[in-house]
Amino acid sequence: MKKITLLAFVCAMFMAPAVANAQEVTYVEDPAQGYLFNRMQDNWFIQGEGGVGVMMSKWDSKAKFGHRLGAKANLFVGKWFSPLFGFRLGGEFNQMKGLTEGYKGIGARPWPVREYNVKNNLMNQEFNNIGITGDVLFNLTNWICGYKPGRFYNATLYAGAAVHWVYARDIYANSQGKGDWRYGGGGDHKHNRNLTVRAGLLNSFALSKSVDLLLDLRFDMLQEHVDGAGNRTWVEYPGALLGLSYKFNKREWGAPVVPVCPTYKYTDAEGDALVARLADANRKIADLEAQLKKCLDNKPIIDPVKPAADAPLATVYYPINRTEILGVQKDVVEAVSEVMANESSNYQLTGWADNLTGNDKINTRLRKGRVEGVKKALMAKGIAENRLATQISDLNRPGYVVEGKIATAPLGRCVTIERKK
Repeated sequence: MKKITLLAFVCAMFMAPAVANAQEVTYVEDPAQGYLFNRMQDNWFIQGEGGVGVMMSKWDSKAKFGHRLGAKANLFVGKWFSPLFGFRLGGEFNQMKGLTEGYKGIGARPWPVREYNVKNNLMNQEFNNIGITGDVLFNLTNWICGYKPGRFYNATLYAGAAVHWVYARDIYANSQGKGDWRYGGGGDHKHNRNLTVRAGLLNSFALSKSVDLLLDLRFDMLQEHVDGAGNRTWVEYPGALLGLSYKFNKREWGAPVVPVCPTYKYTDAEGDALVARLADANRKIADLEAQLKKCLDNKPIIDPVKPAADAPLATVYYPINRTEILGVQKDVVEAVSEVMANESSNYQLTGWADNLTGNDKINTRLRKGRVEGVKKALMAKGIAENRLATQISDLNRPGYVVEGKIATAPLGRCVTIERKK
């Protein structure tokens, strides 16, 4: 018991600093657990971009580079659904400039063309695409480097598609080819819409928590008219755009909150004191173990109690003023009957009552009732009546010697069962 108490004290000694500092537990976000989805109204943005693109169709390489540059513009509304994935949807304008094959001096001109600056039977062409576009966004920086709030630079890959409505100068223009802009151009309404697929790299530079400067490097594949009315092909149309992005509502992402338990720091003096206390506790434990071992090694040999030669085979005990066989005494009678069944001996049953309580009349009744009850119980177990002799005794029941004193009344209320000699 002393050893257990000492161990409990040592444990309590080392747990005390942790208990004292339990109120210093803090709760912080743990990005290692992943990031939580924000509300639907968070992480929205609007972007505006403007720049230039260059046509790269079949005959464009024969024109000066500057004559192939056309204006580009976008206006997007978008949302980030996680630190990696987002989407934007908006409107787009593309100005297409380049060369196409022409037929000088013929009334039917290729669509849509401008007849000045004719060279090598090629003509300048110019038309505008206005349409709706959408992109899927993937934040490459957060994927490679991990999400970091307030990062200055982010690189975002995107891919998308657009549908455009084509506006061109009227081919029935004056000799300078400067007719009015018309939808479809010259009545070629079968080819007044086209499709675009594109991919790009959107470079974002944080100017503040809500505003980013954008550099959008894009490569488009446009379905365009390049060699006259009724003929379309896919044309490469790379471009570069500058723009601004404004972010609404909550702009960052939160991680699950976890508890952080502070690390208790001891001074050198406190550490030395703890080491000394631990060493003292170890010495006391070792001393207790040595004492326990010594006790176990010096344990006295206790001989089993040997019944006296004239001790009864069994004794059935009773409460005061009772003659019924009760409780565990029934098991005693059961065990004695099994022994008798395997022997051929006859038995003497003697009824007793203690002489310290009651009078002679009461005690005589108790003695007779007890011995007759045991006889009937044994006969019920199959022991023949002629093997069971009964008697009563008004003497004091011989008791067990306990520390030199004779046991008193309780041991005198019984029936003894002995083998007859």
